[in-house]
This record gives sequence, structure tokens and C-alpha cells, in this order.
Amino acid sequence: MNTQRLYYDYTSAEPFSAEILAICPLEGRGAAVLLDKTIFYPEGGGQDGDRGSINGVPLLDVKETADAEIRHLVSAGDAEKLKPGPAILVLDARRRRDLTVQHSAQHLLSGTILRLAGKHTLSMHLGAETCTIDVDAPELSSDTLIRAEDAVMDVIEQDVPLIIHLCPPEDVTRFPLRKVPPQGEAVIRVVEIKDYDFSPCCGTHCTSTGQLGILRVLGAEKYKGMTRITFIAGRRVQTQSRLLWRNGEIISQALKTPVAETSAGVLALLDRNAALERDLKALREAAAEQKAEALLNKAATDDKAASGGKADGKPSTGGTISLVAGVPVIAETYNASFDEVLRIGRAAQKKTTAILLLASREDRKFAALCSGKGIDLRPLLKEAMEGHGGKGGGGAGFFQGVFDTEAALESFLRDVL
Repeated sequence: MNTQRLYYDYTSAEPFSAEILAICPLEGRGAAVLLDKTIFYPEGGGQDGDRGSINGVPLLDVKETADAEIRHLVSAGDAEKLKPGPAILVLDARRRRDLTVQHSAQHLLSGTILRLAGKHTLSMHLGAETCTIDVDAPELSSDTLIRAEDAVMDVIEQDVPLIIHLCPPEDVTRFPLRKVPPQGEAVIRVVEIKDYDFSPCCGTHCTSTGQLGILRVLGAEKYKGMTRITFIAGRRVQTQSRLLWRNGEIISQALKTPVAETSAGVLALLDRNAALERDLKALREAAAEQKAEALLNKAATDDKAASGGKADGKPSTGGTISLVAGVPVIAETYNASFDEVLRIGRAAQKKTTAILLLASREDRKFAALCSGKGIDLRPLLKEAMEGHGGKGGGGAGFFQGVFDTEAALESFLRDVL
């Protein structure tokens, strides 16, 4: 169905009159509205389709089929509100202008990198927040990117015209094109940044570089043997600047330093925090050592008491210490985090070959540790843990688990002891 295309010239948010010719349901994808003429750009050339509304119904997307049919996609529910006949089209002009600025900025940036570094742009993407180009270079130096950004700004400030050339394929060779034109087209659309860049493109573009306002290269990274450059232009730079300045003010107030010195203030704060973390780790390890000593001393005292005061090295099954498969077991439950319990267990493990069965009420977790040779904790604990609804696992010398409730944890501990 032949639709008159007006999107290159119509950029206003003012209502536009058209006719709905047909509404075609799409399998699992809502419906396609076909119009006699459209102000909505269909997805193509690396640029997303326009958004807006038809008789108040929001557009989900605009696409062009292989046979040049332009489909205005709406949801299945909204399609029921439409019928063939007169229609009022409203373009999301702010979004269109943003994508137009990003697209023209991409042409200017790609042409500049080709001129300065001799590297071609192989692909591009205009995202909702940032845009990217993939350049045929394994890497580009920071100096090259800065020079490219400055050169782009020079062209923006010169307000160079953007010219659209419509020509048959046989005439396209008179332009020094930056990339190969599409094949099989009756008319090739060439976008020229006057005397600066020539590229075949079906997207929407500004009429001069001054309309871009500003371009900012955000960074570059290696990507599939190429360099992916991220950039933004126009009002996106203004939006980002506001955000960064506001964040800078918040950090400045928190650190009590001028905004211009926040980076140094943050680095100094990170250094102080790293020193505090080291001190805290040392204190935690020292505390764990003390609690491990207390645990082993308590176990020895309980064992001596349970054996009638005999220090014969044969642990009994009463008190803190018991026997599992002929191996002493030292058990304790702590009102502490599981991380702290593990630190105690690791410290105690260095001082005994007994099985350590330690639990955290706070996190409803337990850990069993043993450095003794020939001990496998898994058959001793796995079945009992699962029998009480616990989940976990481990190896021969370390096993851990977690329970949904504290009661289930305590019931498990009673069973295995």
C-alpha cells in the first residue's frame, strides 16, 4: 500500500490530518495501521522509528517492510479504538529532534575520526541515553579522541550546512562517500556536511551543524577487535551536565570541599576508608582468635568435667564436646553474623583436629570444619540437614547450610549432636 512520506519535512508537534486506510492484526504483535500519508519516520539507517499518536492512540513503533509498506504499530487493545477514515497524527517532536541531532552528530564524528585517524566507522547505534560507533581500530588513544571532539566542536561552531542529495545510483560516484551506498535502490540519498563528510543515509538530519549545539565523547572501549566510542550530543549533554554538577555539589557538601576538588577529596576518603577497613579486619581477626581460644578452653573444661576430672584425652558425649564417628565434635551457637562465626571457626580449626560445628542464630546458618585427616563431613551432615529442611553443601573438610527458621536450625543441631 503506497503511503506518502512526509517525515523528512514535517518535524512539528502540531496535529496533522491523514486517512487510515486499513488496520491489520499482526500475529502476537498487536496491529499495523496503514495511512495514506505519514509524518512518522520508520525505523532504518540505524535510527529508531518515531513515536506519537494516531487519534490519541500511542504508537509503539513504525517500521517499513521489505515491499516498502509503512506499518504504524499499536497494541491489540488500542487497535480496537481505531477504524478506517479521518485521522489526526501527532508526532513526538522532542524525541524526533533528539534522534535527529544524535544522527547528524554521528555523521560528523565518524567523518572526523576518518579524517584525523584514517579509521572507518563500521556500525553505529543511537540509544535512548547514549550513542555508539564501532571504529575499525583495535584502540584509539585518549589524545586522538580529544582531538576528534575538539575538531567536531570547530565544525559545530562554524554552523556548516547539511545538504541532502537525491540521485540515481550512477551519479553517486561523484561524491567521495565515506561508506558503500546501498544496492538495488532507485534513488540514493546522500547526506553531505558541506565539503566535510559525504555518506549515504536514509535517516533524519539537521539542516546545519550549529543545530547540534555540542558533542561530548564519553569514552571508548575495545569491542570485537574494534573500538566502540560512546558519545552524546545536543540537549543530552546539557542533561548530563546538570546531573554531574548536582552530584558534584552533593559530594562537595558531604566532603566539605569545593566542587573542583571533589575528586581529590573522594580519593583521600577512599584511602582513609581502606586504612579503617584494614584496622577493622585486624580487630575482627584478633577477636575471632580470642573467641576461638575461649571455645576450645570451654570444650576442654566441659570434657574434663564430664569425664570426672580425668584429663585422659578421651572426650565424652556430655557437655560441649561429643563424639561423631569416633572424632571429637566441638559445637557452639552464636548470636552473631555467619561471617563472624566463620572467622571463629577458621581460627579454631588451626588449633584442633576436632570437628567444629558452629552456628549463627542471626543468619540461621551453620558451618562444620575439620582439619583432621580421613574425615568426610558430608555423610555426617547432609542427610540430617535436608531432613530438617535445610539447604547447603560443601566438601570433605568444610560443610555449610542454611535453614528457613531458627527452630529448624536448632532441631538439626540437636539431632546431629
